[in-house]
Amino acid sequence: MTLQKKAIILLSGGIDSATTMAIARQMDFDAHALSFRYGQRNIVELEAASRVAQHFGVVKQLFVDINLRLFGGGALTADVDVPKNRDVAQMAKDIPITYVPARNTIFLSYALAWAEVLGSSDIFIGVNAVDYSGYPDCRPEYIAAFENMANLATRASVSGADRLKIHTPLIEMSKARIIQKGRELGVDFGLTFSCYDPNEYGLACGQCDSCLLRLKGFNEAGLEDPIKYVKYS
Repeated sequence: MTLQKKAIILLSGGIDSATTMAIARQMDFDAHALSFRYGQRNIVELEAASRVAQHFGVVKQLFVDINLRLFGGGALTADVDVPKNRDVAQMAKDIPITYVPARNTIFLSYALAWAEVLGSSDIFIGVNAVDYSGYPDCRPEYIAAFENMANLATRASVSGADRLKIHTPLIEMSKARIIQKGRELGVDFGLTFSCYDPNEYGLACGQCDSCLLRLKGFNEAGLEDPIKYVKYS
């Protein structure tokens, strides 16, 4: 009997990570979901991460507590206003204030540690460098560099037993194509959440960069976004 290989999937609860989870499951990996409470203002996303993990029958989901508010540095981890109603061209001009310093490096380091303990050589992360390329830690060259570093740092790789692979199945997809792919693989997007600045009732604002890119993706995919948004008069 052949045992299924184990994989760590970084799961935030948004469209990208949910679709990445679906792809890992399609590839017959035993999925282990890793989510983070890092002091983010959009903590509602963790409820979505739990729903997505349950939907895909993960073997285990871990929630790691890290207080990145100690450092601040961005609108998600400091008392800084989240930008609203920007056009997509404006979003792509520079690194946005919603960038969290070193976040993916921190997340991937935790995933690397868990993978080594589990005997896994596969980590999945839903980074994307096409529809929104403002984050430096979502670029292919960054992922390649981290993977190279990881293979210099683990017992399995230095002993020649195995090499770690960081899977980035969405990195060259548009948001619309990600949504289409997720739908093909059975993602229930009603379980997901993307907003950077939800209201006190947990409703998406519909105006932050993340909401606008999500809505644009659904529109271009010819689908209706199933989540609820704040109604503006």
